[in-house]
Amino acid sequence: MRRSCDPRKCGDESKSACSSQVAVNARRNLDIDRILGKIRHKILVMSGKGGVGKSTVAVNLAVGLTRLGFRVGLMDVDLHGPDVCRMLNLSEPLADSSTDGKMPPWRTDDNLLVMSLENMLEDRDSPIIWRGPLKNQAIHRFIADVAWGELDYLVIDAPPGTGDEPMTVAQMIKDAKALVVTTPQQVALADVRKSINFCKHVKLEILGVVENMSGYVCPHCGKVAELFKSGGGEELALSANLPFFGRIPLDPRVMLAGDDGRPYLTGNDDSPALAAFNSMVAAVAEALPTTMRTAAGQVCPADLAAPPPLPLENPAADCGCQGKNAPNPG
Repeated sequence: MRRSCDPRKCGDESKSACSSQVAVNARRNLDIDRILGKIRHKILVMSGKGGVGKSTVAVNLAVGLTRLGFRVGLMDVDLHGPDVCRMLNLSEPLADSSTDGKMPPWRTDDNLLVMSLENMLEDRDSPIIWRGPLKNQAIHRFIADVAWGELDYLVIDAPPGTGDEPMTVAQMIKDAKALVVTTPQQVALADVRKSINFCKHVKLEILGVVENMSGYVCPHCGKVAELFKSGGGEELALSANLPFFGRIPLDPRVMLAGDDGRPYLTGNDDSPALAAFNSMVAAVAEALPTTMRTAAGQVCPADLAAPPPLPLENPAADCGCQGKNAPNPG
């Protein structure tokens, strides 16, 4: 058990060590405050349930904001299961430190800045076997030791649950806001309610709720139909008096895009899932406004109109699914 320092019993050498560590921590905290002061909005994408597509939402949100012209960073704090680099096809090791001693983050073709633990590992398949203190230290370094520069948005992809990583972000980034991801099933909603209560307990403001895997985009006719169920996330947001940022249907092309290392929003497919992602990005930009610079001047994202919610539709009569995915089969 670690004991606190007692100045009456410490020798000169111990006092010097304690003072040095206090000074180091103080400098790092000042550095973190200075860096965070250059980032307008911080968004923690989280969920109490694993497997809800949280990283997919985080990556596509970051890419979508970047493609609107914003300066965006994406920080992967899912330390035990970092997937962001794979989803963005980032395989190169980090470059050497810049002149000010900060690590330059990865930069995608869309000018998105990315930091993740995965590409720092010699073997990307090696497990991360860390307890809380090491995880907290890693997240501190992701901010204090990285050359983020001035950003409009920093999107933070957190692991499922309410453990060390989201707690560290909530305590270190006081003005962060949580975007809670869920699927419509009651099993997922039960755990997501814990995430909402976690945010209230640590005083982390909730930006809103996203319902992922809501309905299914038929690969044959392209219609959105119920495969499992839908509407659970919207009902949760309504009962908790939280903004609802829309339903994103399950689309096989989203999975393929993630495996291929190219986020879905970088494609040009005419799909209900793409429209839903764009709607979510526009809703986030409207909820957290900032001024973006374009070649034509300055544009306020509040002027961006989000597409209407996607209705569930009966598949076409000649579709290969033969109407089996219809929301109201006769």
